[in-house]
Amino acid sequence: MMEKLQRFGGAMFTPVLLFAFAGIMIALSSLATNELIIGNLAAEGTVWTRIWEILEGGAWVVFDHMELLFVIGLPIGLAKKANARAALESLIIYLTFNTFVSGMIEFFGLTFNVDFSQEVGGESGLTMIAGIKTLDTNIVGAIVIAGIAVWIHDRYFEKKLPDWLGIFQGSALVIIVGFFLMIPVAGLVSWIWPMVQGGISSLQTFLSSSGTFGIWLYVFLERLLIPTGLHHFIYQPFAYGPAIVEGGTTAYWLENLSTFASSTASMKTLFPEAGFTFHNYSKIFAPLGIAAAFYATANPDKKKKTLALIVPITLTAVLAGITEPIEFTFLFIAPPLFLLHSVLAATLSSTAYMVGLSSDMGGGLIRSIAQFIIPMSTNHMDQILIWLGVGLTFSAIYFFSFRYFILKFDYKTPGRELDAEVKMYSKKEFKDKMANSKARKTSAIQSVKGANQYTPQAAQYLEALGGKENIESVTNCATRLRVKVKDTQLLAPDADFKEVGAHGVVKNGNSIQVIIGLDVPQVRDQVDNLLLNQ
Repeated sequence: MMEKLQRFGGAMFTPVLLFAFAGIMIALSSLATNELIIGNLAAEGTVWTRIWEILEGGAWVVFDHMELLFVIGLPIGLAKKANARAALESLIIYLTFNTFVSGMIEFFGLTFNVDFSQEVGGESGLTMIAGIKTLDTNIVGAIVIAGIAVWIHDRYFEKKLPDWLGIFQGSALVIIVGFFLMIPVAGLVSWIWPMVQGGISSLQTFLSSSGTFGIWLYVFLERLLIPTGLHHFIYQPFAYGPAIVEGGTTAYWLENLSTFASSTASMKTLFPEAGFTFHNYSKIFAPLGIAAAFYATANPDKKKKTLALIVPITLTAVLAGITEPIEFTFLFIAPPLFLLHSVLAATLSSTAYMVGLSSDMGGGLIRSIAQFIIPMSTNHMDQILIWLGVGLTFSAIYFFSFRYFILKFDYKTPGRELDAEVKMYSKKEFKDKMANSKARKTSAIQSVKGANQYTPQAAQYLEALGGKENIESVTNCATRLRVKVKDTQLLAPDADFKEVGAHGVVKNGNSIQVIIGLDVPQVRDQVDNLLLNQ
């Protein structure tokens, strides 16, 4: 079950990674049309304003159609075969489901305690999905239906029918099964979801009134569950779902950014729910302290090599908000340090909230500059100063805490290994190694249809995983290649993975996670390509 949940959580990154750019563009559009910042150029009706409104409209597509993104994106990461067809099938099944729900609540709304005549949005519990007026199940409904669609796909896509029924094989059969299965599912949702919406409303009230402790617990659990891949289930209902504000905190912040930036009222009054965006806060300041502690505690003869290792993964965390590479660098070497990290991240967030921070600073410095620092600089400089002051203070706390525990318990963090050497291979070194040791295999790889610059790396990982015959399934999340192998005895030592460029390897029975970094989608594509063609 844990493996399935991890796979599911990893697949969620396919649509989630699309939100970063869209968020930045919306923030920039809000800045460009703010007369307080731009002046008369941004006045209503000018060519400048209209151009930016067009750009902003394009950026909102991602947030306005989140349900469809999850319905299409999840099968790409979850389906075991023919992912593209699974995505199409999932979309059609989801639209069929919503059409059934729409009809049921229109004709039997009183039975389900739903007033179909109300306008969508607000307290009505209704929304529009691809022109269909239906219950607002948000990304929760999209995820559930996508999961069902993938299950049908994996079970029936390759099923052989009699020749005279051949036209109904493949995707057609999946959609037929989904059509009839959606009838009872739609009926069940029409009955249960209005009650769930009532529960969500109660949850919002509870969390809104839980104050500092609620924020501490929220951030602590989100950080602590990263190794399991289940942290997605903590933050996504808040960031992209209705757990605290309608539409999720990410879209809510961007939608109201101009209003917040222009107002002189306290941000605690304007956006009291902002504490539930603070799972992003530690992504900039924690890596600075952690990396400094790694460097300070490294053996003198390994400091330069340690620096070469930690600089790129620290920059990835600080700039892009992707913290997994640096967290996995020490997670399985010294688990107590990860517990310390979770406690400090939660304390950082709750402390900032206590002293007045109430803004969504985004994940990573790039997004923070676009959708927090620049907009807030006009009327809410106090927010930036709190963010920076508390953040840098905790960078120092991270440094001294990690340094103390590393030295106290002699944890073998990067640069302190007894036998293993800190090694980072350049692209040239890797190609030379491939050319010298495996020339024949490289030639064969290059002849594979669809090969590119990621193919040699993918081939090396496949070899380290025991070869093509040892692979049962492959998927990925934002930074990790997730593989289920048949025989763990065929796995190469962790050092072999690191020679290829991996930051580390996580093993849980037959489930293997290779921490690659932000290139993992491209590497995974080539792994799939090699599995299909070799």
